[in-house]
Amino acid sequence: MYIVVAGATGVVGRLLVPLLLEAGHQVTGISRSVAGAERVRGQGASAAQADVLDRDALRQVVAAAAPDAVIHQLTDLSGADGRATNRLRREGTRNLVDAAKSAGVQRIVAQSISWAYVPGEGPADETAPLDTGAAEPRGGMVDGVRALEDTAAELGTAVLLRYGILYGPGTWYAPGSAAAEVLAGDPDARFLGSVEADHSVMSFLHVADAARAAVAALDWPSGPVNIVDNEPAQAREWVPVLASALGVPAPEPTSGHQSWARGASNSLARSRGWRPEYATWRSGFAAQHA
Repeated sequence: MYIVVAGATGVVGRLLVPLLLEAGHQVTGISRSVAGAERVRGQGASAAQADVLDRDALRQVVAAAAPDAVIHQLTDLSGADGRATNRLRREGTRNLVDAAKSAGVQRIVAQSISWAYVPGEGPADETAPLDTGAAEPRGGMVDGVRALEDTAAELGTAVLLRYGILYGPGTWYAPGSAAAEVLAGDPDARFLGSVEADHSVMSFLHVADAARAAVAALDWPSGPVNIVDNEPAQAREWVPVLASALGVPAPEPTSGHQSWARGASNSLARSRGWRPEYATWRSGFAAQHA
């Protein structure tokens, strides 16, 4: 299969391109920088330098590649910039889907998130609705996710990978990262939110497992799929483990929780044969810092 990867040099994309090549696919990776395009070529794939917010340039790239499918891994996580990521979810997805339509592409695999569900008891499965109408700033984030998913669904087959909180190389939870700075008490840390050891439940995902899921999803039917590890957990559980792995002090446990923070179930993905290699953050946090 011929695949175009948008976001080929992001934290997931950089791991995804070699996996696609190993699986026998032909790949064109899109990067907005010269250095990024060179990195993609160094992995053995074709590369195109283009900004996904440049509608015409993106259309030309996808048309020239004439792919069988596109994979959407667009975020601005490296800059911890929620507004920029939301713009990519809205405008970047719109441009990518329109470019795919113009090139006759009917399959997309798109990165979404698993913490946009409505509040509820227990981990959410894919039948739970998104938390539209939530107060800001959460409301804007959820609206961006809905726009991404609705736009992707305009293609014939759209697999929406609702990833857990990503950790591993290049993420906010790696050594020297934003979360590490927050836990270490750095007043200048750039992080979207705090790291509190409360009762809020989250689901995690190692970036390598995210990349493996994107390869597998090329054969999956349309619809959302939670891609998370096997153990949703309260922050009171995972924050001390992360702090220990980072070699920084853990904050004192606190009470309360975010009502929307319920974690997610990976039962659907497992029924399709996907299994996280890092089955739980307990071992994954330690492994990424070993």
